[in-house]
Amino acid sequence: MKILYLVRHAKSSWKDDSISDAERPLNKRGERDAPFMAELLYRKGIQPDLLVSSPALRALSTAKIFAKTFEYLEGRILVEDSAYLAEIDDIWRVVRTFDNGSDSAMLFGHNPGFTEFVNLFDNVYIDNVPTAGVVCIAFSSENWEFCSAEHAKVMWVEYPKLYLH
Repeated sequence: MKILYLVRHAKSSWKDDSISDAERPLNKRGERDAPFMAELLYRKGIQPDLLVSSPALRALSTAKIFAKTFEYLEGRILVEDSAYLAEIDDIWRVVRTFDNGSDSAMLFGHNPGFTEFVNLFDNVYIDNVPTAGVVCIAFSSENWEFCSAEHAKVMWVEYPKLYLH
């Protein structure tokens, strides 16, 4: 079995319109929510084998916050260019290249691709993966290359507004 955790980047800032989309930093809410969600997962005993992130600053910053909580070396975070604003096919390509020595992987990225990807699975429909939201998907495959929606199930969805107001 392979476990995929999709983590949408935490809330980002739109204050400075002179910076590119890829360079937008986390805002105050994002800086609050990312550590909260990382700690929540850590307390649930989640310890991913692999962390992979979009190169966008908001996604990579979220990944670094999670890495710190999980005591995962920041330098081991894999930055995957094709995860930036990835669509469904891009997400599959990224997931299917994960090392099979890793039974669990956490992918940090973006909407709308994450929400569309989650809605491929028959057992759940969600309108939106919220910022700093985490979706856990279990695949029955022992090989990332053969993971598919037909042989998988969304196990749970967590996001900050379930806990913080």
